[in-house]
Amino acid sequence: MASGCEPLCHFGDRLYFTTFPQPAPSPQDLNRLAADPANQPRVRARPRGGPSATPDDNALYYYFTIDDQLLYLSFFQDWGPLNIAMVYKACILIHELLEDKDLAGHRLVLYSSDDPRRKANAALLMALYVMIVQRRAPWEAFHPIAEVEFMPFRDAGRGPSDFNLNIQDCLWGIWKAMQHGLCDMNEFSVEDYEFYEKVENGDWNWLTPNFIAFASPMDPNFVKKEKEAREGKAVPMTGQDAQNGKIAHSTGQKNLALQRRLPTQFLNCLDYFEKRNIKLVVRLNTHLYDRNIFLDRGIDHMELYFDDGTNPTDDIVRTFIDVADKVIEDGGVVAVHCKAGLGRTGTLIGAYLIWKYGFTANEAIAFMRIVRPGSVVGPQQQYMYLKQLEWAKWAAVDEVRRAQATTAAVARPLVTPVTPPADMDEEVMAIRTTPPPSNMVVPPVTPSRHVAAAAAKAKTIPPPGQPRKTPIAKRTAPRDSDDEEENEMDDVLPSLGIVPPARSRLKTSRATVTRGVTSSEQRPSRVTRSTAGAVVIRKTGTGAAAPASPVKSSGQGPNKIPRLATTRTTSAAKAAAAAAQSGIPATTTGMRRGPPSPTPSKLPTLIPSKRPHHVSSLSEVINVPLLKTRAATAAAAAASDAWMTNNASAVVVPASKAQRPGPRNVRRRRSSFSSADVVA
Repeated sequence: MASGCEPLCHFGDRLYFTTFPQPAPSPQDLNRLAADPANQPRVRARPRGGPSATPDDNALYYYFTIDDQLLYLSFFQDWGPLNIAMVYKACILIHELLEDKDLAGHRLVLYSSDDPRRKANAALLMALYVMIVQRRAPWEAFHPIAEVEFMPFRDAGRGPSDFNLNIQDCLWGIWKAMQHGLCDMNEFSVEDYEFYEKVENGDWNWLTPNFIAFASPMDPNFVKKEKEAREGKAVPMTGQDAQNGKIAHSTGQKNLALQRRLPTQFLNCLDYFEKRNIKLVVRLNTHLYDRNIFLDRGIDHMELYFDDGTNPTDDIVRTFIDVADKVIEDGGVVAVHCKAGLGRTGTLIGAYLIWKYGFTANEAIAFMRIVRPGSVVGPQQQYMYLKQLEWAKWAAVDEVRRAQATTAAVARPLVTPVTPPADMDEEVMAIRTTPPPSNMVVPPVTPSRHVAAAAAKAKTIPPPGQPRKTPIAKRTAPRDSDDEEENEMDDVLPSLGIVPPARSRLKTSRATVTRGVTSSEQRPSRVTRSTAGAVVIRKTGTGAAAPASPVKSSGQGPNKIPRLATTRTTSAAKAAAAAAQSGIPATTTGMRRGPPSPTPSKLPTLIPSKRPHHVSSLSEVINVPLLKTRAATAAAAAASDAWMTNNASAVVVPASKAQRPGPRNVRRRRSSFSSADVVA
């Protein structure tokens, strides 16, 4: 029966992917017949080796599938990609199977039916596991399935699909988000994600550590009063109600009394936002609640309305980018909503990702749909694709203007020298040879007489060392050694006054550890975007534009997808952390001391994490052969499995004698998306 499948795609190690004709057989049937040599599957040949498909008679295979366990709940005609909670579950499931001792001699085959939707979702999960857990680049994760045809993903609209996303877009979107610290799987919480994405609990998701996308809260009493006011059916209050209203208003408790009658999901939203450092709420749809409810909680509110299913104007995008970036640079979080929190919300947040981090439109849409399925609908996809270059130009212009403003702020005013008359030359020379008194003003000297001498002296000064990031072929400073670690000490910036201290090296069999200032520590800090004071937040009901209230630079609360630091961890700090975890004193390796990792990582990421407690395994930080001892190897193995032991039971049913590990039941999401959210 196994021979009826497509040739296996080898993802490295013991991982394979294939499809069976629909309906696919059960894993029990496949694993029972896998020992029969007649059922050995064909394997796609690796590059530079053998024919296109070859059998392996001596291999043992274990088949498993996620078709009936991880299901995409569509809004209309959309069918993928699977959300980030399912990606997390799949990563843990695959890792559990790899660690199963009973399957140590088997090759693991993730299979699906040949239904194009299930086939694409399953293949993407395998590629994401290879990229996230095994830390491979996106092109390496996609290479095993590069020659397989997959159905492209589509939007959640009701019209025909005219914009397609593929598996590569999803891989690159997640990879770029991880590179910029926007998606940290080490601290991802499946329980929180599946709880708050439900409509009855608020229907919101963290897209990045600085953005929350959520469906519009609704106050039925407010909507009823607004409707009656438009129809001229205002109901007068009775005497007792009017008296109670006056008392509540006089004591400042009127708003609190109204909030007690808000729906449960609205109250959950207010309490959650107040605790998680939400500084600004942006409303893109019609009024379904009183904005003062957020203002009373100390959360600014902004109106940027544009019609449902349409695209924003340049003024709206520019205003959103400027205001949101100011809040984010001050350490706050921006919550954005339209009616469903998908189309208009995803469009503006995607524009910010393109402007701030250099995403492409396809990457931004794919990343947001994995974090919040259904984001960006209909013509908004083509709009983002056409405007991505313009938004990138905005970013370049803003960076140049910011650099010019910074230079002008620190530059000193230039003083133009005055050339004395010709008959004053002898007097000037006499003044130069005789020290002038302290109260005497020396007239300026003609600079043309010293240009030649100064130019000659300038030519004798060697050029400063280039930053470490500059290619070696373009460096002008001489190098006395080809050793990369030793050359790092020569990459200094004399203009900044950085002088390397004395160097002491511990030579090993393959590498040299050098004490001193590394080039990564000398790299100048990046100028971030900030538009303080440039934009005002428009307040409704005031009759004029009012400036945004100042945002306190308080620390950010624990977000669901926490924010990562923007500085890079030096190699010395990484080695010190490795030494601390392995029990080897830092003084024996010539590295600086550092605190040990307070908490083990849960799920390794593509790149070494930018905070000390996010180190996924010692193999990422131990780069000195001296530390590669048996103790270090054992510590590395234990650290790499720490995330698995801490989170496996929450999302995967543990293995038993009767069955292998499997993901737990998926918590279904009730959609708040309706036909009114899309203009076909």
